[in-house]
Amino acid sequence: MSVTFAPVLGFILSNTPPPEFNPDTVTPGPWGFFAIFFVAVVTLLLGMDLARRIRRTTYRAEMRERLQAEVAERDAAAAEQKKSDTP
Repeated sequence: MSVTFAPVLGFILSNTPPPEFNPDTVTPGPWGFFAIFFVAVVTLLLGMDLARRIRRTTYRAEMRERLQAEVAERDAAAAEQKKSDTP
């Protein structure tokens, strides 16, 4: 399939005009740096917040399971106590 596109790609590349600007002087400048830095910081903070929320949700699920186990154990002990109290 790449053999069929090779002549087309060669034609496009050979007929592409040279750039009208100096590619050495075209830079994003300080504003571009600050914009990318801002996006990186926001992404880092969002990742940290996401990890914190996931950790909190996991801890809540673990505590809920522990409480349910304690309630079941207490109910089983109460039922056992009730059985032993009745003649």
